[in-house]
Amino acid sequence: MKNYIFTSESITEGHPDKICDRIADSILDEALRQDPASKMAVEATIKDDFVLIYGEANTKAKLKYEEIAKEVIREIGYTEEYEVLVKVREQSSEINHAVVQDDGEIGAGDQGIMFGYACDDTDNYMPAAIEYAHKLAKRLSDVRRGNALLLPDGKTQVSVEYENDKIKRIDTIVVSTQHVAEASQQQIADIVMKDVITPVIPDELLDEDTIYLISPSGSFVMGGSFGDSGTTGRKIVVDSYGGMGRIGGGCFSSKDPSKVDRSAAYYCRYVAKNIVAHQLASKCEVQVAYAIGKVKPVSIMVDTFGTGNKSDEEILDIIRSNFSFEVKDIIEELKLCRPIYKATSCYGHFGREEFSWEKIKDLKY
Repeated sequence: MKNYIFTSESITEGHPDKICDRIADSILDEALRQDPASKMAVEATIKDDFVLIYGEANTKAKLKYEEIAKEVIREIGYTEEYEVLVKVREQSSEINHAVVQDDGEIGAGDQGIMFGYACDDTDNYMPAAIEYAHKLAKRLSDVRRGNALLLPDGKTQVSVEYENDKIKRIDTIVVSTQHVAEASQQQIADIVMKDVITPVIPDELLDEDTIYLISPSGSFVMGGSFGDSGTTGRKIVVDSYGGMGRIGGGCFSSKDPSKVDRSAAYYCRYVAKNIVAHQLASKCEVQVAYAIGKVKPVSIMVDTFGTGNKSDEEILDIIRSNFSFEVKDIIEELKLCRPIYKATSCYGHFGREEFSWEKIKDLKY
């Protein structure tokens, strides 16, 4: 289709799934802060006032799991007292030996497929719908922290209309925010329109037919873990490209960079973004696949959806000449053994210039 409407959603850090992502990545950051060689896959689940932290860890770090979880919840803005149960054991020795090899190489922490995507919709080479959904969610969170009527849980959604495969306008904007019981629906609508939507969405993408749906369900007082349950890794589409690009088989949050679900997905984005930024194509998707314990990928594929200035085969040759998909090289080039992951846990892992996988590098071809 050349003429279509495409929709993506985002959520705030007060959403229960994002609470769990933030807990998991805060635990990972603390492990890497104490021991950069940490191998971590520790997740969280939350419901009401109960948090379960569970998974595998191979680290020299001394981790206070309960304290980390409670601090994350307080930072987000919830004031209830939470019970935390921890079920974490050491990583399987079989897996650890496959990853940390005797010759110093690092093998893939699991088998799997990963995708990276970039396009010229926006200045940071992200699809427009997810870009604006994230910006609205982040703005909603910022506004909420200074407004006593708003509470931490929230969701956004943006529908972008394309004509001849180029952005024409924004068709629909949806914003739902948790709020105190005393707030009227009109008060919420006024705050969201004036302080959230207007500062974020460019005027030239709006028109008299744009539809605004603000808390369309009506009252939204009970939110967070008391309104729903949450689990690490359930928002992989929100975390990546809002459905515009394909996604692999694993989530990002909780995983140290030996897990290619995370590190190779970041690298695929890095590669795809560089292809578009160097105007070799206006859209680019990169797929890579690994086998557990193997240093090199078993396959690399590129698709420019007919937008390339060179053939996809030629672009793949350029990629192979400029990028190394070996696990150790990915970790070293992107400097991934650092405590940088808490910041990724909400508002998207891509399109944010503070992350190393978003940099543009010189290509030789």
